[in-house]
Amino acid sequence: MNATRIAAIVLLVAGVLGLAYGGFSYTKDSTALKLGPVELQVKEKERVNVPVWAGIGAIVVGGLLLVVGGRRS
Repeated sequence: MNATRIAAIVLLVAGVLGLAYGGFSYTKDSTALKLGPVELQVKEKERVNVPVWAGIGAIVVGGLLLVVGGRRS
């Protein structure tokens, strides 16, 4: 399996997951207050939305790479 085919499969999977879930979230740790030995830490949950056009674009580009990459070999 060559690099073009692997990249195409990764783009297809990422596009489908982006459309299915619409984004992903992560937790960000930060220090809110530090007063001597006392420290107050805050965990913030952030969400990153994946636009629909980006998911569709990844699927289209991945499909094109799969078709064009298969013709070259």
